[in-house]
Amino acid sequence: MSKEKNKEGISVKKSEDISEWYSEVVQKAELADYSQVKGFMIIRPNAYGIWEKIQNYFDKYLKRKGVRNAYFPLLIPESFFKKEAEHAKGFAPELAWVEKNPNEEGERLGIRPTSETIMYDSYSKWIRSWRDLPLKINQWCNVLRWEVKQTRPFLRTREFLWQEGHCVYETKKECDKEVREILDEYKKLCEELLAIPVIAGTKTKSEKFAGAFYTTTIESLMPDGRALQMGTSHNLGQGFAKAFGIKFRDKNEKEQTPWQSSWGISTRLIGSVILTHGDDKGLVLPPNVAEKKVVIVPIMFKEKSGNIIKKAREIKKKLSEFDVFLDDREGYSAGWKFNEWEMKGIPIRIEVGPKDVEKKQVILVRRDNGKKEIVKESELKKKIPKILDDIQKNLFKKAKKFLDENIVEVKNYDEFKRAIKNRKFVSVYFSEDEKLEAKIKEETGATSSCVPFNQKGEGKCIFTGKPAKKILFARAY
Repeated sequence: MSKEKNKEGISVKKSEDISEWYSEVVQKAELADYSQVKGFMIIRPNAYGIWEKIQNYFDKYLKRKGVRNAYFPLLIPESFFKKEAEHAKGFAPELAWVEKNPNEEGERLGIRPTSETIMYDSYSKWIRSWRDLPLKINQWCNVLRWEVKQTRPFLRTREFLWQEGHCVYETKKECDKEVREILDEYKKLCEELLAIPVIAGTKTKSEKFAGAFYTTTIESLMPDGRALQMGTSHNLGQGFAKAFGIKFRDKNEKEQTPWQSSWGISTRLIGSVILTHGDDKGLVLPPNVAEKKVVIVPIMFKEKSGNIIKKAREIKKKLSEFDVFLDDREGYSAGWKFNEWEMKGIPIRIEVGPKDVEKKQVILVRRDNGKKEIVKESELKKKIPKILDDIQKNLFKKAKKFLDENIVEVKNYDEFKRAIKNRKFVSVYFSEDEKLEAKIKEETGATSSCVPFNQKGEGKCIFTGKPAKKILFARAY
């Protein structure tokens, strides 16, 4: 009896019900599963492999920048949160508290939503002189934010994984420089590793990080017309330093207050890959972030199966540098395996059948466009890197075309509302009025995503007529 299981494909088209499509891809591509605790997810190996690719890429950059990894406690004393008023107010609704043992003394403990407070208490002890600066520390960890909105794996969950960098500088100039450098590296990571185009800019006052002097961000638009914040880099100013007593003596032995930055990306990036590149067959992985880049599927015939498997193993050995996987499982048809690896997004599939063995060739299939071609064995090693590179570029090109075509400039509020209803990224001259932003959100569901960098000149705000820059608005995750 065949061991083959009934492995169904995606039951809905991405274009018809993207929410249901997304949920099915997450589960059927074995990326995540739902936890027994509401709002939490289990990250499965297929998705964790993507996260490891992101970690490895960015950690190499951090080491080149002289940033060192550390780890700080998960639990934070309540008094720490209260030290920086704006920060405390911003995170209060999302804080989860530990139920204490009644026999244990001490204050209430919160589970970290972010680590500024616990880290800066230590910084106040470690920093004494200008010689201790700059201090550059990063940690890879989990955080907990008690979301009240509807959760969705990777995109919005109560617990998620991320990295958070926290640096201390002598001057604002140094801080500004590295805030932007980090953001530029995030942009590079998204575009070169994930094949997702992003727009870089600053957050408006009402959308900046709680307690920050200013926030820079990279934003992208998902196929459902919602903006996704892909990474942020903040200049925290001197507020946290003053609140936590971080001081240093400069070269003239005068006491000074340093400038600080924080920055982070999270497992939300996995969700962006699923949404941006996935299709009606399932996940589509950009080669640069794929844990396995090539799968070899032998097309078995009883009388010739030995030769086919032997050839497939030879090919795997020759292509080992491309993270090749050989699917030689028995009891599953070749067609079933094709569907499984298409669902899981492997960039290239190599098919080896009896005729291919005879002719010393293979059938090579691209996941991004389904194109098949016959390739001679002798040409495979040269051909594969070119195809992987072309897939990476093609995915980015397709995503960039979507982004560019869905940015709409509007001249009045009626046009604004229509564009938001049509799920566009709306570019509008807006004078950063917090009350007006709140009104727009209430009436349209849209929030400001960013004030894009490198704008030439100003226009007039469509609400007030005051000089204003272009700001991007959209409904957001």
